[in-house]
Amino acid sequence: MPTFEYAPAPESRELANLRTSYQMFVDGKFVDGAGKPLKSVNPATEEVLAEVATASSDDVDLAVRAARRAYDRVWGRMPGAERGKYLFRIARLIQERSRELAVLESLDNGKPIKESRDTDVPTAAAHFFHHAGWADKLDYAGYGPEPRPLGVAAQVIPWNFPLLMLAWKIAPALACGNTVVLKPAETTPLTALVFADICRQAELPPGVVNILPGAGDVGAALVSHPDVDKVAFTGSTEVGKEITRTLAGTGRRLTLELGGKAANIVFDDAPLDQAVEGIVNGIFFNQGHVCCAGSRLLVQESVAEELLARLRTRIATLRVGDPLDKNTDVGAINSREQLNKIIELSDAGDAEGAQRWTSPCPLPERGLFFAPTVFSEVQQSMRIAKEEIFGPVLSVLTFRTPDEAITKANNTPYGLSAGVWTEKGSRILWAAQRLRAGVVWANTFNRFDPTAPFGGYRESGFGREGGRAGLEAYLDV
Repeated sequence: MPTFEYAPAPESRELANLRTSYQMFVDGKFVDGAGKPLKSVNPATEEVLAEVATASSDDVDLAVRAARRAYDRVWGRMPGAERGKYLFRIARLIQERSRELAVLESLDNGKPIKESRDTDVPTAAAHFFHHAGWADKLDYAGYGPEPRPLGVAAQVIPWNFPLLMLAWKIAPALACGNTVVLKPAETTPLTALVFADICRQAELPPGVVNILPGAGDVGAALVSHPDVDKVAFTGSTEVGKEITRTLAGTGRRLTLELGGKAANIVFDDAPLDQAVEGIVNGIFFNQGHVCCAGSRLLVQESVAEELLARLRTRIATLRVGDPLDKNTDVGAINSREQLNKIIELSDAGDAEGAQRWTSPCPLPERGLFFAPTVFSEVQQSMRIAKEEIFGPVLSVLTFRTPDEAITKANNTPYGLSAGVWTEKGSRILWAAQRLRAGVVWANTFNRFDPTAPFGGYRESGFGREGGRAGLEAYLDV
C-alpha cells in the first residue's frame, strides 16, 4: 500500500488572540474572582497558555443573583421574537470569529484543528441558529399553550467539547426564556470566556449569561445553590450520581448526560470499507474523548478476521501530532490525569489476556499523546470491555448470531449510543428496537444535528438535548 508524506500545514496560533490572563464573566462584566487562579495548559506541549480567574462560593452567589435579576426584570418577560434576535446575533458572531475560536479550542483542548474548525465551531453556531428559530414558536412545540421558562439554569460542562457543549446548554435555555450560570471545565475554560465576550458584543442584557471558571468545588456550589431552578450537567457518571443526590427532594429540575460504553455492531453483510471508516470515526475522533464513542466493536465471526486486517491498515495511516497542523488526525490527550487513566486501563487489558495492537505511527517527543490502540480477543468480563476508557482505545469482541450481538451490546450499565452496520434495512430496525441506547446510528457513527435529540438512560443519564425534545428541559410544562 503506498504511503504519503505530508508537509507540515500549521494553522497560526496568533489567530487565537490568546491573552496572558482571563477574568470570569458576571452580570455583563469581566471581573476578578475570589478563588485561586488556575493555569490553562496546552496538552500538546504542556506549556501554560494563560492564567484564569476562578470563582468562590460568594462569586457563585453573585452570579446566581445577577441571573435572577435578569430573568425577573428583562429576559423572562421578553417576547420570544426579541430573544430570537439575540440568539441569531450570537450565532453570526460565532461564525465571524470562527477561526479564532477554532484555534483557541485546539490550543486549550488538544483536539485537531480540522475537527474544531469543521465540526465543533460550525455545530455550535448551528445550535444557536436552530434555537433562535424556536424562540417565538414555543407555543407550537407540543408542550401546551404558553409554556413558561423555569428561571435560572445552572450548567456544568466537560472538557471534551468545551464550546459545543456550551452551545448545547446555553442555546435552548436562552430560547426558552431562562437565564444561565455556566461553569466550564477546569482544564478548558478559554473558549467559554471568549463566548462571554461574544455575548457582550451581541449586547445581551447583563446577567442573562454568566461564566464562572473553576474546579469541582465551584460546580458543587452552583448546582446546590437554593435559587437555581434547573441544573444541566454533562460529565462523569460518578459526579452525576452525586448531583442527583444533592437535588433529590428539592423540586428543582435536572438533566444529566453522562458516560457511555457504546457498541458498534458489524454484521457479516455490512460494507466493510465503509464500516472501517465509521469505526475509526467512532473511536478515534477527538482522541476518543467522546461520551458516545464506539469503544466496543462487535463483529460477526465470519468477517472478523478480514475486518480487523482492514481496520489495522487504516489505523496505521492516522497521523498523530500537533493539533494545529491541518494534517493531524489524532491530537493530544487533554490532561496528564486522563492520559494516566488510559494507560492504566490499557495495561489492565494486557494483564487480563487481551491482544494489544498499537499503531506504528510516530508520537511527538513532548506533550500528552497516546497511539491509537486496538484490543482483540476481548472478553465481556475484562475492564476494557466494561469501563469507559475515554481515549483512543478500541475493544473488539465477536458474535455468531444477531441475538448474541444484542445481548453483548446491552451488557453494560450505560445506555447512551450504539451503531449498526448492515445492508438490510429490516435488520437495522430490528436491532434499533432492541438496543438499550438513547441514540442508534445506522451505517454511520457520531453524526449530530441541532434538530435531533441526543441523550441516554440508565447510567448514561436522562433528558435530551437538541431538537424539539430538548426544549422540554427548559420549560415549565
